[in-house]
Amino acid sequence: MTDQVQPEQGPGASGPGPDGAGFTYRGAEQELIVVARPEARLRARPEGVRSAAGADVSALNMFLSDEQLTLEPLFGSEERLHTTAASGEHVPDLTLFYRVRGGGDRAEELRSRIAALPGIDTAYVKPGAVPASLGSVGQSSDDNRRIKEGAPVTPDFTSRQGYLRPAPEGVDAYWAWQRPGGTGQGVTVIDVEGAWQFGHEDLSAKLAGVVAGTPLTDLAWRNHGTAVIGVIGGDRNEYGITGIAPDATAAAASIQDIGSAAAVQAAADRLGPGDIVLVELHRPGPRNDFEVRDDQRGYIPLEWWPDDFAAIRYATAKGVLVVAAAGNGGESLDDAVYERRPDFFPEWWRNPFNPSNQSSGAILVGAGAPPPGTHGRDHGPDRSRLSFSNYGGRVDAQGWGREVTTTGGFWDRPGDLQGGAEEVVWYTDTFSGTSSASPVVVGALACLQGMLKASGQDPMSPERARQVLRATGSPQQSAPGRPASQRIGSRPDIKAAVSRLLPEAVGSGQAERYWDELLPYPRELPPRLRLFVAGTWRNLNDPSPEIRHAVHAAFAGGRPDVRVWYSDDEIVGLVVTG
Repeated sequence: MTDQVQPEQGPGASGPGPDGAGFTYRGAEQELIVVARPEARLRARPEGVRSAAGADVSALNMFLSDEQLTLEPLFGSEERLHTTAASGEHVPDLTLFYRVRGGGDRAEELRSRIAALPGIDTAYVKPGAVPASLGSVGQSSDDNRRIKEGAPVTPDFTSRQGYLRPAPEGVDAYWAWQRPGGTGQGVTVIDVEGAWQFGHEDLSAKLAGVVAGTPLTDLAWRNHGTAVIGVIGGDRNEYGITGIAPDATAAAASIQDIGSAAAVQAAADRLGPGDIVLVELHRPGPRNDFEVRDDQRGYIPLEWWPDDFAAIRYATAKGVLVVAAAGNGGESLDDAVYERRPDFFPEWWRNPFNPSNQSSGAILVGAGAPPPGTHGRDHGPDRSRLSFSNYGGRVDAQGWGREVTTTGGFWDRPGDLQGGAEEVVWYTDTFSGTSSASPVVVGALACLQGMLKASGQDPMSPERARQVLRATGSPQQSAPGRPASQRIGSRPDIKAAVSRLLPEAVGSGQAERYWDELLPYPRELPPRLRLFVAGTWRNLNDPSPEIRHAVHAAFAGGRPDVRVWYSDDEIVGLVVTG
């Protein structure tokens, strides 16, 4: 979801689009969703609707025929859903949800009429879901100044990816890459949104393509999806950017033609426990009577709608992690407006933002400010809530909501970091919103799941992942008018999360030899003093000159006595006596 809100003035509060103007994504479709009564046991086919319970559905079929409409199962064949339903997991009955095809712009009129028919519980209209992303802030008034036309060789932009660095600035991807599985190996991520540029030069290594739906043709959607995939799985090479989990397999599910809920379910059906579905969308909520707005005020996470909640719950019950943008509506998700059930929602619906009600199991991600000075801009204190980001007790974690360097262009134009005639070499410095925050969290989770798999342990369950994100990480900070009590959670810290997931007893031993790594590889890593202890190399990052000199002197004397305490391959204590 791209941040497009125009909030109050001040750091972190500038307008979303070019020159502060809002913008919308083209092609987002309304969805007319029908919820059947369980006892009717409807079976919808192209030739008409029947009842497996023998109920009279002639009025329903006559209505559909007269209005030239088709009722189709939202999640696929009812019989197949019955055979694959998760047991004992409190998953909503997916066989009750249908989508109406046809009717053009008459969705509201049709909703009230079809909801009154026998066999139907209710019907509701969902506004089109759009990416939760924002435009740039603080960009030069000369918009073309930073577009490099036809750059023959793409430079290395990784130094601009502060979110890769050690905590608290980043998630410490560099540390993860040194561990078995820490590049996301063995983990698959499916991004649910609208479109992608899979021919991009920096996205060639681990792509599985589009697994459901038909990609939209709009350039803004394509730039958005390309940016998301780059943050997670950009190739690890000598040019462009590098994803947080470059060895994770990335795939995509488009909402076009099938809708958001069906796309989530289709993605989950292609994944196993520990894999990840990323939902990069939000839509207008009840605050402004579901009004579609350029500024995205009042937009909220998809899980508030019954069918989206059911699809997400279906995925998490299978052990698939679902990470979703919290939305750019500037809303408190704790507000009472979300407790009120819309008249057209089924009576069993309960507000999923309320922790007292059943959770979808998804991880909701808010947008936090990057460190001041990133790319020469200041959006407020590091890890403070950006003013457009939704917040509340339901939000689990935060990622960078501004200044995210990644693949793709800026909004509906060439890349603002590198442009040119060829879309496959575009890069942006200004990906933003809860849309940029969410793939940062997904990348960290993919690294953690990869390390768990490499160590022979079970991957995190959805609930375990939420617990780890809430218990670890770099804490949210306050900003003027945006206190930390407006919860968006902590920024993930992979290293801290590993210590919670894979606690290792502290070992000790004598150092047999050393290596003073003054020029580390990759070069983004800090200088390290490496000591060979208990059969493997252990690392001491950023050693002081005094420690470095003492170790040099001990080994130069010919009879070194260097006692090392370590956890995994990290040195936690050091005593030099000879």
